Amino acid sequence: MNRIPKHIGIIPDGNRRWAAERGLPREAGYNAGLAPGLALFRLAKKEGIKELTFYGFTQDNTKRSKEQVKAFQRSCVEAVRLISSEDASLLIVGNSNSTVFPKELLPFTKRTVFGSGSVKLNFLVNYGWQWDLSSAMDSLNGVRDSFVEKIHSSDISRVDLIIRWGGRRRLSGFLPVQSVYADFYIIDSYWPDFRAEHFYDALDWYNKQDITLGG
Repeated sequence: MNRIPKHIGIIPDGNRRWAAERGLPREAGYNAGLAPGLALFRLAKKEGIKELTFYGFTQDNTKRSKEQVKAFQRSCVEAVRLISSEDASLLIVGNSNSTVFPKELLPFTKRTVFGSGSVKLNFLVNYGWQWDLSSAMDSLNGVRDSFVEKIHSSDISRVDLIIRWGGRRRLSGFLPVQSVYADFYIIDSYWPDFRAEHFYDALDWYNKQDITLGG
């Protein structure tokens, strides 16, 4: 490929539907998404992707049943445990002042290097776009760069490509500032059914796009 994205955003949707179609409790789908996440990380590293951002769970997701909330909290903690054996520079971004934020993840709200740290990895946990922008609103002075520097996710770079599993055609509040010029690729398969060809099909599609950034 002539061109690969520097930064890919991942929306791993369809976990609950995957579980329901198999007669399992809906919360069982979150644990099934762990292996795909690790597999995608390793593929991205192999192909020279410099930065990845995964959606963990949003503030709106915490309106779900108590069983589901506990399940995706546990899955986020386990995901970090798995990634700690990889070469990643990890940052967790989300409202860590909330009681629904897993306390085990508090140390990683500051960027932490595992191994060589060759891939910049961002994990959105208890994330909300309004929360993200709120830190900059009081100091808004009309200067774009100043605003961007003050949002909670300021350490996350502009997203080139967003890949969403599960067939939904929406951003669901994913990094609104960084995603303003992102290309959006939809995969109908549920996230637990991840296959390597999903990733490579997305890269091939991106390689054929006319990226102008408005110019």
